[in-house]
Amino acid sequence: MGATGSKLEKALGDQFPEGERYFGLENFGNTCYCNSVLQALYFCVPFREQLLDYYGNIKNPGDVEENLLTCLAELFMQISTQKKKTGVIAPKRFVQRVKKENELFRGYMHQDAHEFLNFLLNELVDILEKEANSTKGSKEHSSPSEKIPNGIHVGQVNGVRKEPLVTWVHKNFQGILTNETKCLRCETVTARDETFLDLSLDIEQNSSITSCLKNFSSTETLNAEDKFFCDKCCSLQEAQKRMKIKKPPHILVIHLKRFKYMEQLGRYKKLSYRVVFPLELKLTNTMEDADCEYSLFAVVVHVGSGPNHGHYVSLVKSHNHWLFFDDENVEMIDESAVQTAFGSAQEYASNTDHGYILFYESLATNSDH
Repeated sequence: MGATGSKLEKALGDQFPEGERYFGLENFGNTCYCNSVLQALYFCVPFREQLLDYYGNIKNPGDVEENLLTCLAELFMQISTQKKKTGVIAPKRFVQRVKKENELFRGYMHQDAHEFLNFLLNELVDILEKEANSTKGSKEHSSPSEKIPNGIHVGQVNGVRKEPLVTWVHKNFQGILTNETKCLRCETVTARDETFLDLSLDIEQNSSITSCLKNFSSTETLNAEDKFFCDKCCSLQEAQKRMKIKKPPHILVIHLKRFKYMEQLGRYKKLSYRVVFPLELKLTNTMEDADCEYSLFAVVVHVGSGPNHGHYVSLVKSHNHWLFFDDENVEMIDESAVQTAFGSAQEYASNTDHGYILFYESLATNSDH
């Protein structure tokens, strides 16, 4: 890192705790999608701490069969135990493991950071569930119908089901959505719960996260060919449907759907829409806790004008200061720089840096972060 490293070292000064590390990650030929997500997860402090605890509880790391979880834990341990405060680390073993586990990430094509995050979290959940089941023994094995496929399950309609296994990945990222459908004839409300690890939101020009969340939870009328089969009426009826956040997660991950398939073009197009995301976000749409407040701590930014090429960087908040991570390069930035990733008010603009994945931490669980 040379001069940049010493410059950052000076900029960090005494404003950061002794134990905190700020390391760039080497790029192995278009692995910026991976590096940007890894930086966001590293500065997700509760997740990092639990991952390091997990690694610390492995008695002989050399005897454990390598998987994505051990590779990630080893990488985070490597960063956190560096003697210097800044520098560059090559996440070679982790990237090799990702490519081994998923052929999607094997080539040198431009990859999607959100797809990677989704794959990674579900894979970690899978590994933890298998470990928990193998230690419980065959007596307590859950039946196939009760197993959560890749961390996502759908609860019974208006019913109760045996609680599925909740791992520490779930405890950080998992929330619960309720899908409510109201029959307009008998007014019976059918509710179905489903879990989520992140929320994917449709976006519009010159909008905000709050308005995107409102649209996500807006009421939709089911009529004509989309009528709903009401169990009480025993027939197809007009109905109203809406999605609510029933239980908000500790870490709220919001994915902005910036890549849209345009039928007239026959390909995907990047939406450079301006979508304002606040540093403090209030969820007013939840059922039980209308005042759930969140603080933004990381943004994965897509740089480029199209979906099939471009670059990913991340903006990260650590101990009330913002930093910019671009593979090997790490710089301190002003908080106002976050606004440059909101998007463009015009269709074609010179600014191609757009917020793509937002990471919010619940203020109720927020430590000095």
